Amino acid sequence: MRRLAMILGLVALTAGCASNPYLDQSLKPAAQRHEAKEWFEKEWGKPSGTSTRFWGGEKWTYYRISGGTARVLGGINPHQCEIELYFDKDGKLDSYDYSSGC
Repeated sequence: MRRLAMILGLVALTAGCASNPYLDQSLKPAAQRHEAKEWFEKEWGKPSGTSTRFWGGEKWTYYRISGGTARVLGGINPHQCEIELYFDKDGKLDSYDYSSGC
């Protein structure tokens, strides 16, 4: 029982620490400066998808390939990274999120 509790604690700890320091280094300053949608379109290109937010603003989604794992018989299984940017009513970056594949 004690061993199971230790294993579950270790899994919870490692799952909670999953982040991408390179992506955070790019996105955190942009969020602090409240960069505009135009800045992201210039630097990152057009988003893969957009949608409106309930209380106004937009959500932009970018899909990128971020590495991969080798297949047994050759080739690579790509890892897909989903980056979501949340803009406020004024078109400024409000917050961001990305998938664990990043």
